[in-house]
Amino acid sequence: MSEEIDALYKVIRGCIVCESELVAGVNPVLTIDDRSKILIVGQAPGLKVHLSGIPWDDQSGKELRSWLGVTEELFYEPKNFSIMPMGFCYPGKGKSGDLPPRSVCAPLWHDSVLSRLSNLRMILLIGQYAQSYYLRKERYSTLTETVRNYEGYLPTYFPLPHPSPRNFIWMAKNPWFKQETLPVLQRLVKRILQEV
Repeated sequence: MSEEIDALYKVIRGCIVCESELVAGVNPVLTIDDRSKILIVGQAPGLKVHLSGIPWDDQSGKELRSWLGVTEELFYEPKNFSIMPMGFCYPGKGKSGDLPPRSVCAPLWHDSVLSRLSNLRMILLIGQYAQSYYLRKERYSTLTETVRNYEGYLPTYFPLPHPSPRNFIWMAKNPWFKQETLPVLQRLVKRILQEV
């Protein structure tokens, strides 16, 4: 990691912009490295990740690694993956799961991070918040259609649903995702990680 991106990482980790509005307190969770080949843009850390400080250190992370066809070791190797959520801190509990990611983080930090990730080959957009922010008018009216038409966003973006256990019903209704989309994703990831 270069000194420049290390300095940015420390600034983001010290961010307290939303401190007064976060019940669980601030703990920005991310992994960034200017050598990374793939960037994962997720939603926001859940409570388990908030407490551990390790991105995707939960059941959703296990599922995501399965989708990508990578081990924990490969996943947490910064030269492979940088991990940057839409909201860096745990947003708190809502009526039916966690609250949406706070909308202040992406406009405040994402451009600064992206401008320093010069080795990226692909950005994974996980969930509707990441897709809405990055694809804007290019996305379809539903997450399902956006994910189904992933080829139109390559080679820059690869839109995915969130790998939460809450989405198992979506998986069951959309068997094409595991049968057709994930094999393509795994081939792309494998090829990118093998590039020098």
